[in-house]
Amino acid sequence: MKKIVINGNRKLSGCISISGAKNSVVALIPAAILTDGVVEILNTPELTDTENLRKIITLLGGDIEFGKGFMKINGKNVVSNPIPSELSDKLRASYYFMGALLGRFHHVVINFPGGCKIGKRPIDLHLTAFRKMGATIVREGDKYTLDAEHLHGANILFDFPSVGATINVLMAAVLADGVTVIENAAKEPEIINIVSLLNNMGAKIVGGGTNTIRIEGVEKLNSAVIEVIPDRIEAGTYMMIGALIGENLKITNVIPKHVEILLSKMRDMGVEFKVEDDSVTFLNHDALTAVDIKTLVYPGFPTDLGQPMAVMLTQAKGESHFEETIYESRGGHYPELVKMGADIEFTPSSATIEGPSKLVGTEVAASDLRAGAALIIAGLIAAGTTKISNIEHILRGYEDLVYKLSSVGAEIAIVEE
Repeated sequence: MKKIVINGNRKLSGCISISGAKNSVVALIPAAILTDGVVEILNTPELTDTENLRKIITLLGGDIEFGKGFMKINGKNVVSNPIPSELSDKLRASYYFMGALLGRFHHVVINFPGGCKIGKRPIDLHLTAFRKMGATIVREGDKYTLDAEHLHGANILFDFPSVGATINVLMAAVLADGVTVIENAAKEPEIINIVSLLNNMGAKIVGGGTNTIRIEGVEKLNSAVIEVIPDRIEAGTYMMIGALIGENLKITNVIPKHVEILLSKMRDMGVEFKVEDDSVTFLNHDALTAVDIKTLVYPGFPTDLGQPMAVMLTQAKGESHFEETIYESRGGHYPELVKMGADIEFTPSSATIEGPSKLVGTEVAASDLRAGAALIIAGLIAAGTTKISNIEHILRGYEDLVYKLSSVGAEIAIVEE
């Protein structure tokens, strides 16, 4: 079994450069097959999620060229082959092939998507929208078959501004007949990134990044180039590390606006940092003050940073309250942090955290991607040695994590035990 081993309680200094956003690239790759041309994706991170998406593209007949920081997808020979559970189960973003294949071929067969077990994560919003656009959907167990003899525009009003559903409707709508309007659309930066690619391909989309997105269907999409935006969740994770144990630790390739809510909370906690055009530098470590955190859709506090933030709250003086409002079962990190010495009373979606606590290294397990990130932070600030198992979750979302942390002075390695 592979584990991440950390000898903690060391100051970090130097520079960490942020990779392309996981939550963007996992949508950009499926979107590339909406054309029979070539789509080049720059600033592509090397993650297990991108590797699994490449396998699906290959299954569908796509030709892929990839290297450090880029991917080129030729969709000329793509067909709508069934996507089996052994591929769809490996990541949540496999469901983006629903929108992409429905849009191009009007036919999809795919098993229910996998990913981290952080709640029910239904796809009802996606399916309801597809039905409004003319699709019929048959479910047999975990297998979904979608067909649309006539895929057409529709007015879609989401009960909740879901990122996944917004992107899936975008991909189905760009080649549909007529106009689709999405109300209560998600506004995350990743939405703007996917809209930019689709418009570069010849789509007619306005309103990306706002509550209302309007898509006018076109007959054909063309070749295009897109650059993946910097990963705001990776940036936030390293920024928390900088706030806790950084000595002039600089996080570069950051879009500060994308992490504005985190920077605001850090100011409230007493963290000192310097923000420049594309970087944030962490200067020193005065005593931190407790704050309350409630996860919300963008531009609120990101659910994906909630678990790492819980570690930071263990080091703040006083009582902090944390509330998770997006996923109801995102508390797998709490028992592990308690094992390390944290003072936390918790339910699956909320916690009261008393600090500061002295964390001590021990053996812990990552229950999901961002819980794993929380344990990485905990191991870095803890006294002694921390061993983290189930690291496949972590490697889904953090490119070159061990290298990046080692380069700024962390004692961290992946070992086989």
